[in-house]
Amino acid sequence: MKLLTTFIILISSLNLFALEIKDAPSNLEREMPKQGILLSYNESIKDARKAVVNISTTKIVETRYPNNPFFNDPFFEQFFGKQFREQAPQKRQQGSLGSGVIISNDGYIITNNHVINGADTVKVTIPSDDNTEYEAKIIGTDEKSDLAVIKIEAKNLNFVKFADSSEAKVGDVVFAIGNPFGVGESVTSGIISALNKTGVGIAAYENFIQTDASINPGNSGGALVDSTGALIGIN
Repeated sequence: MKLLTTFIILISSLNLFALEIKDAPSNLEREMPKQGILLSYNESIKDARKAVVNISTTKIVETRYPNNPFFNDPFFEQFFGKQFREQAPQKRQQGSLGSGVIISNDGYIITNNHVINGADTVKVTIPSDDNTEYEAKIIGTDEKSDLAVIKIEAKNLNFVKFADSSEAKVGDVVFAIGNPFGVGESVTSGIISALNKTGVGIAAYENFIQTDASINPGNSGGALVDSTGALIGIN
């Protein structure tokens, strides 16, 4: 009789457990896209893509990687450290590449300060405008936040719309748009991994959005946009 009682209790427990599992929706019960529907964010980010530019600069510098200017990006020296600093510097004219974001229709562009810092020339190419190249003027820089504003003489430009980054949430879908490795515009996707990140050591003012979207050399100064195509940060 004792064995039967134990068996009944065990069966009751299994039934309770099974009911708890069933309460969670299965993959088959979730709504699936209809056959033939293509899921795409193209419409959401197409305007933001038109507002992202390629930036090239030239200056006389001491560089540890004369044959690979992408690795002279301070961002990569910060994170990869010792192996970058051990190289003997050489003085030469260096061309570097980065990205920027048009913020007004009359040619104001925001980028990272380290992209244009100390540059003798700054040139901007707009991929969506037949790759027309413009010479840019530096309007203002802020080393502590690693941000800068430059301007080109052009009218009726596509410019990015702004989102309220304080409303961003962990898990939001985001897109990084820029000019990685100098091969032209590309878009990578991910989510917001964390908010309000500090203590990174890249800038004096730190309140970073962390994302798992791929950020490569040349992406510096490019746009981080949400799933509506609105700007929430500078890469």
